[in-house]
Amino acid sequence: MIFALLLAALAVIPALAQQPPRQPPPTPPEEPVIRVEVNLVNLFFSVRDRKGAYVSTLGKDDFTVYEDGKPQEIRFFSRETDQPLTLGLLVDVSRSQEALIELERRASARFLERVLRDKDMAFLISFGVDAELLQDFTNSPVLLAKALDRLRLNAGVSGMSPTGSPVPLPGGPRGTVLYDAVWLASREKLRHEVGRKALIVITDGVDVGSRLKLEQAIEEAQRADAIVYVILFEDPRYTSWQYGGVSGEGAMRRMADETGGRVFRVSRRESLDDIYDTIQTELRSQYSIGYAPTNQARDGSFRRIEVRTKNRDYRVQVRKGYYAPKD
Repeated sequence: MIFALLLAALAVIPALAQQPPRQPPPTPPEEPVIRVEVNLVNLFFSVRDRKGAYVSTLGKDDFTVYEDGKPQEIRFFSRETDQPLTLGLLVDVSRSQEALIELERRASARFLERVLRDKDMAFLISFGVDAELLQDFTNSPVLLAKALDRLRLNAGVSGMSPTGSPVPLPGGPRGTVLYDAVWLASREKLRHEVGRKALIVITDGVDVGSRLKLEQAIEEAQRADAIVYVILFEDPRYTSWQYGGVSGEGAMRRMADETGGRVFRVSRRESLDDIYDTIQTELRSQYSIGYAPTNQARDGSFRRIEVRTKNRDYRVQVRKGYYAPKD
């Protein structure tokens, strides 16, 4: 009986081997994925009252945003006091700044030590007849202080500006590449960074050596979403005679105004340390707004921005516009 059962089982095995293997169940079709790319514009700005005091208690409903004159819906809003900051310090070391370099070095070291927090980053560029990166991105005030110790006079040969500037420089330096330095810092260092970004430029504002124009420097700062603060620090011996009374203040005010920054002037009433304290306060008293523009065209065009508050006594300090992405 047992033998008969074994024969029966052996007879079944070949039959099983001839059966086709079982196919796995069909995979259900994937749901179609719809991808919608929306261009978001992020604005960092500050608000001051008529007396110049910072206003840091406003809410989302206190603001209205316009792009090319059309109102925009605010998607995101916050008061930015702790968001990481990416900061670039650009120091003029041309002949006209020779007597001021030591003061710039000490005040800048104190400022960076106070302003930098755990998630912040900073870099240092000096510029005279050319621009030099003295310290790449770092969070270390010690490394930045060591880089500031390497600030040295960077003056060129006598002659006229290679850009054809009408300002003669007999017996003086070739020029100062101020606009080139701002362009390089914006394009090479800040354009690919995210979040809050600012450039602080210490200079007398006179550019007689750059290959790039003021408009190009401003455009690159705008494309990098960088706020430009300019500290005018002048040696009267140069502003009074060597440059024939030429002032770079107008150009610097335009650069700061277009990017949402400010221009300061070192004077007896306001020292370089005082100005650094003001900038530090402003950077920690900013608002952030994000909106998806109604014009989603990716045409690379420049879009004008205006941010208004309900209180007409308040002044909003924000960049004048941005460049739309381009396919």
